[in-house]
Amino acid sequence: MNEAFETLLVDTPAEGVLVVTLNRPAAGNSLSTRMAEELLTLWTDLARPGATRAIVLTGAGDKIFCAGADLKERDGMTDAQWKAQHVLFETMRDALVALPVPVICAVNGAAYGGGFEIALNCDLIYAADSARFALPEVKLGIMPGLGGVQNLVRAAGERRAREILLTGDPFTAAQGLQWGVINAVWNPAGLIPEAVDLAGRIAANAPLSVRNIRRVARETVVLSGAEAIAVELAAYNELTPTEDRREGVAAWGEKRKAQWKGR
Repeated sequence: MNEAFETLLVDTPAEGVLVVTLNRPAAGNSLSTRMAEELLTLWTDLARPGATRAIVLTGAGDKIFCAGADLKERDGMTDAQWKAQHVLFETMRDALVALPVPVICAVNGAAYGGGFEIALNCDLIYAADSARFALPEVKLGIMPGLGGVQNLVRAAGERRAREILLTGDPFTAAQGLQWGVINAVWNPAGLIPEAVDLAGRIAANAPLSVRNIRRVARETVVLSGAEAIAVELAAYNELTPTEDRREGVAAWGEKRKAQWKGR
């Protein structure tokens, strides 16, 4: 894995766990062209099977997770340049969603615009109690373009999502927890340790099972009952002939820790 990044910090604090930190604190950890390129490189590297089994994504500092797209960089762009940059953002987002391992977003501060959309594209969102969230694009003459609308509707429900999207107003971590947008709220000092602990518990599980569960959850969200069950059963049956399935049952019977092979 290429770790010579300008805008990211990458660390492995526990077996199977990778912590990725957006590292542009002077610019609010905003999403620049360079950061998007580096995230795309990282997600592409992690798309191949390897030692990483869970990822924690956070931001540098204790004030801002990600302020969204770097508007200073965007100011003055031609329409063609704006569209080209957004294609890069879309490709990075698609690579994030397609990762074979779960991503836990540890929101350490403000998550606005594209920053909130990145969080919404992760599997789980945990937040410091001081974190704030917003999709303020409507105030800028644009709209969310990285899955923010559909992901927020699924998380918070249509009417709450419309309120958030059409006003562009921020909300607190406590409100996000109440509305089902985030999973839990933690003290800022405990955010990363708790997220790493959670990632470690996920990483200890059978990797093929984790992968298939995530895929089914993603694919069935827009399917009807019968179609969704068919997708789930197909994924279930994929696991039956695997070494890990046999190892998991054997380890249970022998009262020992399973040794996963990922095959």
